[in-house]
Amino acid sequence: MADKLVIIPTYNEKENIEKILRYIFALDGEFHVLIIEDHSPDGTAAIVKHLMQEFPDRLFIEEREGKLGLGTAYIHGFRWALARDYEFIFEMDADFSHNPDDLQKLYLACHNGADVAIGSRYVGGVIRVVNWPMGRVMMSYYASKYVRIVTGIKIADSTAGFVCYRRQVLETIWFDRIKFIGYAFQIEMKITAVRLGFNVVEVPIVFTDRREGTSKMSSGIFKEAVLGVIKLRFKKILPLPS
Repeated sequence: MADKLVIIPTYNEKENIEKILRYIFALDGEFHVLIIEDHSPDGTAAIVKHLMQEFPDRLFIEEREGKLGLGTAYIHGFRWALARDYEFIFEMDADFSHNPDDLQKLYLACHNGADVAIGSRYVGGVIRVVNWPMGRVMMSYYASKYVRIVTGIKIADSTAGFVCYRRQVLETIWFDRIKFIGYAFQIEMKITAVRLGFNVVEVPIVFTDRREGTSKMSSGIFKEAVLGVIKLRFKKILPLPS
């Protein structure tokens, strides 16, 4: 079995899902993909199931009853991966905002010593975002600065959703204590990994806003992230009980 699994949550991604999957499967290194499908009414699941006939040993789907949140989707995928033999587990969007070619960069970072590799839009003080309105770029950039100030965690892009985890990291994190389900989930996972002593690195990538489909960002998700950071500042981080 391949040792690399890409987890992609989906909700109404019929315009993108086949293209992103074919792109990933054409990469060197034999990546497997797990789709966490939240009952999309647009037929996303049917497209994935059709492609599973073409890629029976590389493409998998877990279907849920509805939109249960980004964080719960990834934790569902993490548990699925840990029940199998994957060593490198990736988070990735379905909409090409994350360039599939950069999967190799994240993998190499972890293969060469990192425990967590973040595909970072802001590392080095450079903003690498294409096709976002300037207001949204500034909101995202300064949200990450806010996280650094409040928590003391020196990560330039704490809300990034393009990440590679080594298996040991996910085996150590106590998923039942990860409480946030929106973009604050991304912050909580990174803070948890750092405070547990894992080597977290940032790999520069270019983030490109989706060209097809509809963004899932909302004011409620952003509010959760802003207010959640204060709670994370004082959260006691514990490893999974042995």
